[in-house]
Amino acid sequence: MTNTCDLLLTNATILTMDERYTRYAAGAGAVAITGDSLVAVGPYASHFTATQTIDCGGQALLPGLINAHTHAPMTLLRGLADDLRLDVWLLGYMMPVEREFVNPDFVRLGTGLACAEMIRSGVTCFADMYYYEAAVAEATAAAGMRAVCGQTVLKFPTPDADSFEDSLALARDFIITWKNHPLIVPAVSPHAPYTCTPEILHACAALAAEFDVPLHTHLSETLLEVENSRRDYGMPVVPWVKKQGLFEAKVLAAHCVHIDEGEIRTLKNAGVGVAHNPTSNLKLASGVAPVVAMLNAGLNVGLGTDGPASNNDLDMFTELHLAAILAKGITNDPTVLPARQALAMATRLGARALHIGHLTGTLEPGKRADLILLDLATLHNSPTFERDPNAIYSQIVYAAKSTDVTAVMCNGRWLMRDRALLTLDVKDLQLAAGDYAKRIDGFLIKREESVLQKLIAIGGAVEQESFEVQAKVRLADDAKVLEVIAGDAVSVLRAVHYHEFDTYFVFDDPAQGRLRFREDEFINAQGEVTNTRTRLTLTGAQREQKAGSVLLSRSRYLAPATHTLRFYREYFKPTTEREIEKDRRRWLVVFQGEELFVNLDRVSKPALPGVYVEIKARTWSRRDADHKAVLITELLARLGATAKDTVQEEYVDLPA
Repeated sequence: MTNTCDLLLTNATILTMDERYTRYAAGAGAVAITGDSLVAVGPYASHFTATQTIDCGGQALLPGLINAHTHAPMTLLRGLADDLRLDVWLLGYMMPVEREFVNPDFVRLGTGLACAEMIRSGVTCFADMYYYEAAVAEATAAAGMRAVCGQTVLKFPTPDADSFEDSLALARDFIITWKNHPLIVPAVSPHAPYTCTPEILHACAALAAEFDVPLHTHLSETLLEVENSRRDYGMPVVPWVKKQGLFEAKVLAAHCVHIDEGEIRTLKNAGVGVAHNPTSNLKLASGVAPVVAMLNAGLNVGLGTDGPASNNDLDMFTELHLAAILAKGITNDPTVLPARQALAMATRLGARALHIGHLTGTLEPGKRADLILLDLATLHNSPTFERDPNAIYSQIVYAAKSTDVTAVMCNGRWLMRDRALLTLDVKDLQLAAGDYAKRIDGFLIKREESVLQKLIAIGGAVEQESFEVQAKVRLADDAKVLEVIAGDAVSVLRAVHYHEFDTYFVFDDPAQGRLRFREDEFINAQGEVTNTRTRLTLTGAQREQKAGSVLLSRSRYLAPATHTLRFYREYFKPTTEREIEKDRRRWLVVFQGEELFVNLDRVSKPALPGVYVEIKARTWSRRDADHKAVLITELLARLGATAKDTVQEEYVDLPA
């Protein structure tokens, strides 16, 4: 009986990348394909009768590369904001731009651009995590590529959902719609432990388990993430997410940079796949993952580029080369992570990490026909030595370039032949991407001109009352203030004691105002710190006219300070900074029927003599502001202060 197939690939050096690293020299075997699958590989395949036979000209034939972690639509954000820390890059630039621009059209275009780039560099399959993941799936399937597509879920609003409940509903609908697609494996993607709640992690794991689909997330990417987990939960990230039931699903964990031996064992026992992203981790200074230890423990570790906004490309040959040499440099051992093992990470182990090893990752009968042809007869790969059977892996990992890929097939369909893309129009994609770049540039240029817009961009900014009515005087001591507070003239509604640390950001343009980062330590009756609070206040530089000795300030915005002082320093880029430290006792009092705040301050940095008393009120009304200015003046008089005692400057402007 004659064996037949649709396509026979001959005269190629075949690297199956199976467990035994089986290889066949050019002319010693062939690859037979029928429909979307491999039916024979090796000498046996040479005897097949094919509808079409292609002579591969002695090139290397190997499984298509697998990009184990990326955010494909972020090609449209490539190069947007570089040389920044991860939190500044993500929260200060990526997320604000995404909130403004990301929609299904953006996602389809960005994914198309990514697919073109990946096909040209020999990638046939990738794992994605983004918004509007159905649009990612549509664009990927249209390009003919294979992908594990994860619908992102976070605890705060995203471009495609107003709440995490909406994101979960989207994920469920996405999985139901795309389940059993020939190219797309749907998944759910809780972004990371620090952007999700325990409820979200439990719900995502349950959803993934219900439909038997992968769960794609980020774990232990930065040291800060791990330190915060220890502080907040008393344990590192991996045991904490295990406690939340995350590993009840088939997990693909990106990064895993800061994990120890015990956590590696936990991941192995839970069957977690890991995506190692060496370029992104180095570029964002996140660290270097313990890849050798993970591989030695038997973990399935794949290679990923991460998103093109943090890499900044999707070139898996770069990741192959870097992963191999980085492991050697970190361990001081040139024998670790040899070339063929690095290539396995980009093929067999990558497929297993994505939980689709039964479909792709090796050239074996029954697997899908996902393969590439690689020209190794190039100047940068000459000469060729035949003595060592592993030399070809070294050629690929240490010398080959993505431009050496000449042909790409996925699911039995040619996506590229002779370096020409067959399923995508690159010129149209680039033109459309250029239009988006102009619009995003315009958005950021406008935003960068305004401290207020930058504050709004990172979320939480709320405009406060237009008028902060205030007067401040310096007294020799606090005796008179305490006497008035204890007397009958005022009624005390609330009393608080703080230790306050203020950092003022000052900008070249006075019209931008000044931004204050404040950390309050709440002090109890025993003098102990019981709580802390941080916040940002942007006060416009302009002031309304005085009402006697009382100032009526305006343009005041308040935002929660959910990030570190270092983050805000790098994000807002002030020209100069000033620091103020003080002990503050604050009372909310009723005086002649109106609520006023009375602050009693001792300023220790810079060291200022005496005590300062501030009386404040806020309002949207100029008429009310004038009325409260009169009351503040009267209350100052009860403290024994007169107009000549008034201090017009803020603490930050007082001479040290």
